[in-house]
Amino acid sequence: MTSNFELKPFPDGPALAAAAAKDWLALVKASPAQHTVALSGGRITKDFFAAIVNLAKESGGLLGNVDFFWADERCLPPTDPESNFLLARENLFQPLCIAQDRIHRLKGDWLPMAAVSEAIQDIRRVAAADGAGIPVLDMVFLGMGEDGHIASLMPNATPAALASREPYVHVSNSPKPPPDRLSLTYPMLAAARNVWVLAAGTGKAEALKTSISPGGSTPLARVLQSRQRTVIYTDISV
Repeated sequence: MTSNFELKPFPDGPALAAAAAKDWLALVKASPAQHTVALSGGRITKDFFAAIVNLAKESGGLLGNVDFFWADERCLPPTDPESNFLLARENLFQPLCIAQDRIHRLKGDWLPMAAVSEAIQDIRRVAAADGAGIPVLDMVFLGMGEDGHIASLMPNATPAALASREPYVHVSNSPKPPPDRLSLTYPMLAAARNVWVLAAGTGKAEALKTSISPGGSTPLARVLQSRQRTVIYTDISV
């Protein structure tokens, strides 16, 4: 039986992050045309960004053909320490001098519905849509929470969030603070050319095992079941 996901095991988080960074930069280099990516937050992300910066500087490639979007963002100002944008700005964009017009920030400091509307217009302007009208990103990087959530799609997602066919949705009931967030939707994750999950930390072992099991019901399981192939970089033994 052919699996619709690939597990790539590593001894620890830094090794995981370094391998994912190397593989992604090779993918970008192999496709010199415009490349669209959605970033996530999470504890492993700082190591991942540092590895990208080191490898990009060594190779002389500064990702000038990449448009950066986000898988999700907290409804906070971009200067807040919990902002996914701030994490990327300080650890990726500034070190590599990424052009401002390539950075498509989710406006967590706006009223949520206005931010969602702006994000939808922006991603539709940059990423071509598939036959179902869903913009297709070249790459989405996801973390995974201890409850199996990905982006800001939580196990307690509302019917509206589950059913949305728009690229982004407002999540108003996140069990992790803050409750208000902006997130890519399940159709966007299903349509992306590549989805790579960076799952690090022993506390997430049960969620990962459940997610990759037949009939798994976590948010990550839903993503895996919607795609032909997803790559999971992990330091978790399963």
